[in-house]
Amino acid sequence: MKFGIAFANTMSFVSGEGAALLGRCAEEAGFDSVWTVEHVVYPEGYESTYPYAPDGRMPGSGANPIPDPLVWLAHVSAVTTTLRLATGISLLPERSPLLFAKEVATLDAMSGGRVELGIGIGWLREEFDALDVPWSRRGPRTEEYVEVMRALWAGDDVSFHGEFIDFDRISSNPKPINGRVPIHIGGHSEAAARRAGRVGDGFWPVSGDLAELIVSARRAAEDAGRDPSVIEMSGQHRGLFGDDPAAAVEELESWDVDRAVVPSFMFRRDTADALAAFGERVIAPCG
Repeated sequence: MKFGIAFANTMSFVSGEGAALLGRCAEEAGFDSVWTVEHVVYPEGYESTYPYAPDGRMPGSGANPIPDPLVWLAHVSAVTTTLRLATGISLLPERSPLLFAKEVATLDAMSGGRVELGIGIGWLREEFDALDVPWSRRGPRTEEYVEVMRALWAGDDVSFHGEFIDFDRISSNPKPINGRVPIHIGGHSEAAARRAGRVGDGFWPVSGDLAELIVSARRAAEDAGRDPSVIEMSGQHRGLFGDDPAAAVEELESWDVDRAVVPSFMFRRDTADALAAFGERVIAPCG
């Protein structure tokens, strides 16, 4: 079982010092990855429903910093050697896939091939409006952007003619170390599970029935003619911080989960000691 830390670029970890501390200590404790969140802007007074909290409101406020994921991860990459650098998730339909492909590939090349790109279609309509990005058809837009980025990573002199993106004979370098960056689909819905099955290298059901969503993703992969076993599954379990974390890991494994993800706020106090203790108590015997 691998172990990752979610919401990595929040709270006391938004500073350079805090990011470096989290990255170094996570690596030393045996975590395989850190996963960042993203909002380009925070629309004050938004009416969209945040899907991951009972009250429909995301934690914090517009005054709370959310550093750009790739910049934050670049800082962490400079003080670590093996830690995977993951977005969890990046709002792909809000970005230019040509520009984003270049940025992601650059980070991957400079970090020695350590990037994991988690993406989602977004839930905050007011943010899309502020960025002048169409809200409608953001699902198909996301999947086409994935195709565009992979094409640019795979070779040079690339042409693409799609519904949203159209270009002839362009190249983008540097390339990712392994010729591609693993793309993980984030979400909590059946649509996200099916998208992961169709186009994802990984799937992270942030909430919902984890076992059922994983089954749906595997089934969608089969329907798309893909090998469902190649999709890496990440998931959360409250029991990891309980009295019997080994049982939580065992249950995650029974659901076909490859990576257990825990929130960074569990380590906001006494960060170095808390991460080391989790490594000794959970990762060492279960990893």
